[in-house]
Amino acid sequence: MENRIHKLCQAKIMRPSIVEKISTRLGLSCRWLGGAALALGVVLGSADVVAAHTPSNVGAKASSDVSDVALVRSLPGFKNGYANVNGTQLHYVEGGKGATLVLLPGWPETWWEFHKIVPTLAAHYHVIAVDLRGMGGSSKPQSGYDKKNMAEDIYQLVHLLGYDKVNIAGHDIGSMVAFSFAANHPEATLKVALLDIPHPDEIITEFRMLPEPGKFGTKIDDEHPGYPWWFAFHQVRGLPEKILQGRFPIYQSFLIDYLSKDSKSIGPRDRAVYAAAYSSPDAIRAGDAWYQTFPQDVVDSKTYKKLEMPVLGLGATGYGWLKASVTPKATNFRLVKIENSGHFMQEEQTEVVEKLFIEFFN
Repeated sequence: MENRIHKLCQAKIMRPSIVEKISTRLGLSCRWLGGAALALGVVLGSADVVAAHTPSNVGAKASSDVSDVALVRSLPGFKNGYANVNGTQLHYVEGGKGATLVLLPGWPETWWEFHKIVPTLAAHYHVIAVDLRGMGGSSKPQSGYDKKNMAEDIYQLVHLLGYDKVNIAGHDIGSMVAFSFAANHPEATLKVALLDIPHPDEIITEFRMLPEPGKFGTKIDDEHPGYPWWFAFHQVRGLPEKILQGRFPIYQSFLIDYLSKDSKSIGPRDRAVYAAAYSSPDAIRAGDAWYQTFPQDVVDSKTYKKLEMPVLGLGATGYGWLKASVTPKATNFRLVKIENSGHFMQEEQTEVVEKLFIEFFN
């Protein structure tokens, strides 16, 4: 294990200055910090709940077998819903009984990324899986993609649905939004779980522009630490839409294969669901916007108070990054390494994630 961590540190994906800063702050060796740049392996206005139907502004049309109607039909006890909150419309899927657990997905997926775990979780909780602003069946407005505002979307949604306090868990971009929700609405947060990615802070500004010679591979492993080149790609306004329109499945499949340990855990139908959700110019633009707001997210993070509620971090490719970022920002933080998994742990190690969620949120 020591040798593996040493190899990750040698990747030097962060500048020495930030390594020294974090090491000093946490009182830890720099050895584990080489894995910190893991690839990604997320005003009270009028609001109303809309009946479960397909809204006119969903975006790219999906064939019937990958539509939200068809997908939710495969999950007994769950239903689709739509709500107008914070100047946008959110799509969500809910089912189960018990304390409320909100699930927030990440890029390049949708609420469907949780389809393997929600049947089990629904036996313990009332589960609400939400498509974030700009994702899947939710609206794709021109602005509002900073994580603080996206957290406000979720806060207004749970308030509209009648809940004062909720448990919340997020993966990837959804993890960023979940952290912001907890930081900005601690009175509404019981517990929060962060899957593989922390909220953007100064660490993200120190990621390497180029990988070390021979360190970039087609999949993340001990010899090839994550290299998140797409963070920069999505900063270029207008270009990704032109490049990816009609070609998004090629891009998506590369990233899923690159970020996962077991590529087969996300099968052809799942990939078709995500491809349909991100293939339109508006959907690509909205996905870009989550990344383009990172600089503002870093600024916002400096104003957040320390999280006082219980926080669970589940890290695979993002273990080092979570450890470095969240440890100084939460008073009650437990971090678990998810073995034999890549970035998409809820699909790659479903039973492990289920067990940890049930133990934590109970």
